[in-house]
Amino acid sequence: MRISMFTEVFLPKIDGVVTRVTRSLEQLSDMGHEVQLFAPGHPPAEYAGFEVVRVPGISFRPVYPEITAGMATPKINRELARFRPDVVHAVNPVWLAAYGAITAKRLDYPLLGSFHTNVPDYTESLRIGWLRQPAATWIRMVHNMASVNLCTSGPMVEKAIDQGIRNVELWPKAVDTVGYSPDRASREMREFITDGHPDAPVVIYVGRMSPEKNLDRLAPIMRKVRERVPGARLAMVGSGPQLDTLKTLLDPAYTTFTGYLSGTDLAAAFASGDVFAFPSTTETLGLVALESFASGVPAVGARAGGIPFVIDDGETGYLVDPEDYNTWAERLSAVLLDEGLRRRMGKAARNEAESHGWRAATERLVRYYDLAIEGHPRR
Repeated sequence: MRISMFTEVFLPKIDGVVTRVTRSLEQLSDMGHEVQLFAPGHPPAEYAGFEVVRVPGISFRPVYPEITAGMATPKINRELARFRPDVVHAVNPVWLAAYGAITAKRLDYPLLGSFHTNVPDYTESLRIGWLRQPAATWIRMVHNMASVNLCTSGPMVEKAIDQGIRNVELWPKAVDTVGYSPDRASREMREFITDGHPDAPVVIYVGRMSPEKNLDRLAPIMRKVRERVPGARLAMVGSGPQLDTLKTLLDPAYTTFTGYLSGTDLAAAFASGDVFAFPSTTETLGLVALESFASGVPAVGARAGGIPFVIDDGETGYLVDPEDYNTWAERLSAVLLDEGLRRRMGKAARNEAESHGWRAATERLVRYYDLAIEGHPRR
């Protein structure tokens, strides 16, 4: 099968969407498919043996400087016509991927869309709430051009349907259980993420540091944790537009900011924490929680968005009402203080991760491509 894929984000940026795209490309390559990827900014020229068509873009400053909005150019049409795909996949269509969807419709190619980021909800966190309704209308219109639309969690399937998006299916969750493993934990990494206090209990967060992740809530939560667990530390792995603000909010005596980590360093950081804290309320899935599970580390997350689709409350971690800081502190402290509980939850989390491989998820994706082709109304 020949697949043209348009994505709003790609390497060198690292986030949940990029991880799903890269892992899917690797599996599609192993399965013998051909892919042409359109990505904004300065991505690598190829990935997994597939051509990456670089699309010029503009930074989404000052609202979100990490995002580059891809611009429509004649080159996109030429490259798409040259490749002649069997199906076009618009990943999270807002800018570039939306143009890909519109172009696929105009050139009469079968179209599949996938919904990864709840952009309308993000507008509130980014203080551009006046864009919420226009964004929801635009995203609904673009997705409804597709014969099939995918979401990565059950709650997001329901949310997409509630927003008026049609033909919605579930793209199963998946995680790398080879790269992420409890065996990656090390004393050296524990030294690093605790700023030289490896024997202290440590709560870890990994991911983008931006307002929609609700990370400011960790300041009062961690103060309450330290009342129960003196000396408890917080490791913040990653970066983003809220980094400087968080450095002023989170107690520097007990917080380590590592910056971006990747590869084996990132896997070691995940595995070297005691419990993963995930306060975001806007996740469509929460891939980092699955990566924490693969690393044998339980998670405490907000009972919101797609996170309840990942965390089995009381088994692989805990779910907490987003603004109930006392319960947040109780749940995190319980895992930090009770080694038996931590080990039991960590083992259950690892078992859960092992049941969600990338090959199975990508095989399902290919079946959805077939469905989009079969359901395409040829002109």
